[in-house]
Amino acid sequence: MIQRPTILSRRMSLAFVTPAAVLIILFLIYPFFSIISMSFTNQSLTGAAARNPQFVGLENYTNLFDFENWMSRGEFGSSLWITVQFVFGSALIGQAGLGLFIAILFYRRRDFFRHLVYTLAIVAWITPDVVIAFAWFAFLDPFTGTLNNVLGLFGISPLDWLLDYPLVSIILFNTWRGTAFSMLLFTSALSSIAPSYLETAQVIGASRWQQFKDILLPLLQTTIATDLILITLWTFNTFTPFLLTGGGPSFRSELVSIYTYRIGLQRFEFGAGSAVAVVVMMINLILASIYLVIARSRRPR
Repeated sequence: MIQRPTILSRRMSLAFVTPAAVLIILFLIYPFFSIISMSFTNQSLTGAAARNPQFVGLENYTNLFDFENWMSRGEFGSSLWITVQFVFGSALIGQAGLGLFIAILFYRRRDFFRHLVYTLAIVAWITPDVVIAFAWFAFLDPFTGTLNNVLGLFGISPLDWLLDYPLVSIILFNTWRGTAFSMLLFTSALSSIAPSYLETAQVIGASRWQQFKDILLPLLQTTIATDLILITLWTFNTFTPFLLTGGGPSFRSELVSIYTYRIGLQRFEFGAGSAVAVVVMMINLILASIYLVIARSRRPR
């Protein structure tokens, strides 16, 4: 039996792999298990628990799922429900729906307007968060904001968006910011569809809705599933709306990520904050598992 020559020896291969493995252990694996172990303690930054943290078992988790006050503002249940609404509005309907609409509207066009729309969407996606937050403060200003000025042209009185409609404001903000990813993903998928499909449908008199429902939608199922899972994960964990509302007013826009920050890094209750982080990791694991199941089911056999 002829033995194939190896490019690198085992020792040399380990030398290349070791630095990456050390970084993964230090910045991923160790923090992961450290957070899990800390979630069973009353560790904090100040007070007696800072020097001598005590093991409290499942106390942090039972406090987290105290169903008597679970849905009160500022509690985990309320933040989780707000996050579900935020994800559904800005990711599933906003980013995915708007991204698919733009992609289908422009994918066969090569004019200036298409390039302008795509450029503006990508600019909104890559601009730093702080810059975007300041721009949206100006856009939603109750007195001189652009949105109120536009609504005033239709006879609608000015609204204090961040005070009266904080959840709607961050949904619009996140939709505007993140639509570019879905748009580019769907544009790439549409470019791989043979034009003859739609041309044949047009010849036999199919309407645009029939072309979308019977041709494009079935061919885009895998891309749609991938897009929904990815943007759901990203939106569920996003922290950017904090720059706009800080989770307020009165916790009405406090997402789970902002709630975790408030418990762990503003109140310095590291044990309780770690418990929240563990629950969030479990939710992300479930969402990622759904993505893997869908990806495997779509894999050709």
